[in-house]
Amino acid sequence: MDSALRAVTRPVRPAWARIGWWLPAGAFLLPLVAALWWGVAQGLDAVSWTVLLRDSQFLPAWALSGWVGVASTVLATALALGIVTALHGSGRWQRVQASLGALLALPHAAFAIGLALLLMPSGWPARVVALWAGWTEPPDVATVQDPLGLALIAGLVLKELPFLLWNVAAQLQRAGQGAELTKQLQIAGTMGYARRTAWQRVLWPQLLPRLALPLLAVWAYSLTVVDMALVLGPTQPPTLSVLAWHWLLDADTAVNRQGAAAALLLAASTAAGAIGAALAWRLLRPAMSRRWTRGDRPTPASRLGVVWPRVIGALYAAVGAMLLLASVSGVWTFPALWPQQLTADAWIAVISSAPAIGLTFALALVSAATGMVLAVAWMETTPAHWDTRAAALVFAPMLIPGVLLVSGLYQLALHAGIDGSFAGLWLAHSLYVAPYVLVSLAPAYRGLDRRYEQTAHALGRSHAGTLWHIKWPMLSVPLAASFAVGFAVSVTQYLPTQFVGAGRHATVTTEALTLAASGARSAAAAFSLLQAMLPAAMFALAWWVGRRQAARLA
Repeated sequence: MDSALRAVTRPVRPAWARIGWWLPAGAFLLPLVAALWWGVAQGLDAVSWTVLLRDSQFLPAWALSGWVGVASTVLATALALGIVTALHGSGRWQRVQASLGALLALPHAAFAIGLALLLMPSGWPARVVALWAGWTEPPDVATVQDPLGLALIAGLVLKELPFLLWNVAAQLQRAGQGAELTKQLQIAGTMGYARRTAWQRVLWPQLLPRLALPLLAVWAYSLTVVDMALVLGPTQPPTLSVLAWHWLLDADTAVNRQGAAAALLLAASTAAGAIGAALAWRLLRPAMSRRWTRGDRPTPASRLGVVWPRVIGALYAAVGAMLLLASVSGVWTFPALWPQQLTADAWIAVISSAPAIGLTFALALVSAATGMVLAVAWMETTPAHWDTRAAALVFAPMLIPGVLLVSGLYQLALHAGIDGSFAGLWLAHSLYVAPYVLVSLAPAYRGLDRRYEQTAHALGRSHAGTLWHIKWPMLSVPLAASFAVGFAVSVTQYLPTQFVGAGRHATVTTEALTLAASGARSAAAAFSLLQAMLPAAMFALAWWVGRRQAARLA
């Protein structure tokens, strides 16, 4: 009897599943390691470093990158902590959580173009002030691409804040963890601590170390961003990542190596910043622990955490409205609040770019499918605790500067003979898509009750039959949502498309940024909206799958 029960309750996996974990790991790891190898090797040329250090733009650009990276990371983190502390446990926190998917789905480049249109001297805020102040011309002030990078910092904070909030929510929803934290809040309340004080002294010290990788991803992206910096960042000089990007695109191989050296320096700067933050946390923690445990019971009364979600929601709505209006505006003189003439010329141009739309759609489909296969294969062949070991590898494409990774990817595609081809683009996009699919799918996939599988096996179902008829239908909603996440990540890729595609392939994202750089506002706004609409359509399809399954279960 005992042996029969063990046979029913023991996880049943075929032999290929127990030894086949290296297939998804290798399919993801080998291109990543090869790209890193070539990227780093190209940046180790001593002559290129000498040229880089003597370049007159180098030091100002490096300092600007550091300033933008530190300021945006600190501000986004502070806002995330303030919002969670103020709203967690309330109905407003539920509404904030529900809105995160839509905020995350808006591509970085589309948001940057919309924010630039909003903040520029002839944007809506300036037009409203002009009506009150009597201006007849836009103010002569650099509100976008300003020398201090303030517009770029604002854009980064607004785009990275939803990512941090989503990670905090994921930590709070982990099995058992949310209930434990709620219990600790209740205990602190019975001891006379205000809710904000309990978060500061009890909960954040536990949660912040678990958020190390997402915080590192925000720091790495803010320090090395290219697409948003091309739209919002300074130009005299630009950030070091933009300089490196231009050097890598140069036809001269010596200039390419200078760009690779700059990309390698950005990677070293990212690592140095992370190590510095870890050391500061280790050094300051004893003093902070003494402060947290001294027994006093302050009652902080800051309302900023309550106000900011409304401000950020209003800004996102204004950016979307600005993109929509700019895409159909014809004649629009300053300081009129609405265009004097509406036109569909920009959307006609979008429709005429069917090859770019088709390539974007095809790349997103195959890349999301590849990421889905790798993610499902990983979770079917490895135990759950391996996810923690693989976390650093999974986050690697998010932590390594894009300019360094794509330069290595180009070398990999060149050696494989697939540079400038659809296969090369598929490889590059899949490398960025797979981690996001895995991160979004893992909680639901790992959380499915194993007894469903065990019961199916006990009733004679094969492993393949159990997956096809029981497990995957039950996980159809998270599978569809993760596919939509992968689709959205592929649509937003700019650096891999330009570099690995050798400039021969246009997608919606590359078209939007090219038009924004050339000053074609209406066309850039139309392509930006299309860039947002493609992922939104896929998320709507995932939502329909969820509704269909809910109706069937009801």
